Amino acid sequence: MEVTDEHARKSPPAQRPHPLHGRPSFLLLALLGGAVGTTVRAWLEGAFPASPGAWPWTTFGINLGGSFLLGLLQEALSRSGPDEGWRRRVRVGVGTGVIGGFTTYSTFIVEVDLLVRGGSTWTGAAYAVVSVVVGLGCALAGILLAQVASTRVASTRRPTANPS
Repeated sequence: MEVTDEHARKSPPAQRPHPLHGRPSFLLLALLGGAVGTTVRAWLEGAFPASPGAWPWTTFGINLGGSFLLGLLQEALSRSGPDEGWRRRVRVGVGTGVIGGFTTYSTFIVEVDLLVRGGSTWTGAAYAVVSVVVGLGCALAGILLAQVASTRVASTRRPTANPS
């Protein structure tokens, strides 16, 4: 029997499936993926640190790239089938873990605060607004790319009519 949200709501608590955050295997996937993403981000931030009062290009690029990749991943996974099995493991391990650890809202906010408190108010405000707006655009671009790719893959798999 397939477990649906409606089934889970009507089932007694002892029979309801455990949420993903309560399953050790999914916690481990998110933890390991997060360690990878955070390590890569920390290396990039260390290799290309932001100059005081200047646009934090490294964090900006990390967050925009992560937004694009997350949009691409989520759309590709949703178009490939239901959120179960390998798709769910990839979503949690790569989406929540790697990309979630790679992107950084906390560093973004600290950088905005440092810019504003350091006297670069316009740069800080612009950084905040542009990061959010362009980040949404990058996520949308990732979604659209996955849609186009999915459509092209599906069209190559369709049997062609034999005119003979």
